[in-house]
Amino acid sequence: MQDENDISGTTPRRRPKADVLEIGGRKLKPSTLMMGHGFDPALSEGSLKPPIFLTSTFVFESAAAGKRHFEGVTGKRPGGAEGLVYSRFNGPDQEILEDRLSVWEDAEEALTFSSGMSAIATLLLTFVQPGDVIVHSGPLYAATETLIARILGRFGVQWLDFPAGATREEIESVIERAKDLGRVALIYLESPANPTNQLVDVQAVAAARAALFDGDTPAPPIAIDNTFLGPLWSKPLEHGADLSVYSLTKYAGGHSDLVAGGIVGKKALLDQIRAMRNTIGTITDPHTAWMLLRSLETLELRMTRAGENAAKVCAFLRDHPKVESVGYLGFLKDDRQADIYKRHCTGAGSTFSLYLKGGEREAFAFLDALKIAKLAVSLGGTETLASAPAAMTHLSVPDERKKALNITDNLVRISIGVEDADDLVADFDQALSAI
Repeated sequence: MQDENDISGTTPRRRPKADVLEIGGRKLKPSTLMMGHGFDPALSEGSLKPPIFLTSTFVFESAAAGKRHFEGVTGKRPGGAEGLVYSRFNGPDQEILEDRLSVWEDAEEALTFSSGMSAIATLLLTFVQPGDVIVHSGPLYAATETLIARILGRFGVQWLDFPAGATREEIESVIERAKDLGRVALIYLESPANPTNQLVDVQAVAAARAALFDGDTPAPPIAIDNTFLGPLWSKPLEHGADLSVYSLTKYAGGHSDLVAGGIVGKKALLDQIRAMRNTIGTITDPHTAWMLLRSLETLELRMTRAGENAAKVCAFLRDHPKVESVGYLGFLKDDRQADIYKRHCTGAGSTFSLYLKGGEREAFAFLDALKIAKLAVSLGGTETLASAPAAMTHLSVPDERKKALNITDNLVRISIGVEDADDLVADFDQALSAI
């Protein structure tokens, strides 16, 4: 929460007004709270919007206050920093952003980072030690797989995975094998999986963990990359996850003009992650935090429009003669994935996998013919994006693993934006005719 000196120097130090979270017993919705939660204009000259606080350090009220701040930052006193200390630790823009980010999943706490991968790296460095084992769903974003398998692997960290759609019994089997290898430090999920759009049964993972860890063996945290559907269409903290991880670059930022990451969830776990972030300096910068505050105000509007557009586009693509299949969550029926979707999700999202008839040649011809959709990686922006995962984002994944995970040469990943839906259909129609 923001906390500043009055610049006149003639009045006592002012404190922020209490946030209004409910009116007449009605809990305010996230879309409402994004307009002012965590910020008191009286503390910033009456500014309607939070200023960008471009400063590296903050002035203490007294030497004793400075000591108390650092006792909190260094962990000598529980509770963390009180007030503002140094911009590697915190700042007004970041704290307002974190207050608002936690609202979407009704989380106890939130932290923001310089990128999605810096959030994931800080999470892993917090909980994983040499010789530990990570259990994760598959596939994961390629950089996450590289970080776990290749980089942490150099320090003796091992991993075992289960497919995204695994049953509780299959998940338990993998966790039991992992326990035989060493201490299971973390269960890391990604749902929907990138780029196949397969869902993970978070409730089954939580049940498996509860069955296999007792009071004598500490249970590992469950963290999940919620970038593809969160925070509007999926809230995994409600289904048993402890931490929800975001590339805020995507829907939260949503304009393809910033890079940032976030983690929301249980305060006890985030306090540990905060201590690691303080040490290695992976916090988001003030300007990016300010841009995210602006983007969060329209998050629900943008995601809703993109989701509606995706439904129309996928309805067209599903029956096209040059399309093999469309991995769109709105098409799930009467199978395990549909059951997970019904229990975990409130919307089908706007990012999906498109399998064309043919291989790389056909996929490239389609991508090169697009006129409205942009040929670029990433997702969740206002514009429609398309890419070839096997040749681009997942190129570093070994061929055998790509084959096992159905990341094939004919796969195109599409993220639908907020353009006119009929215009997008026309673009995809003419691009398919170019194959």
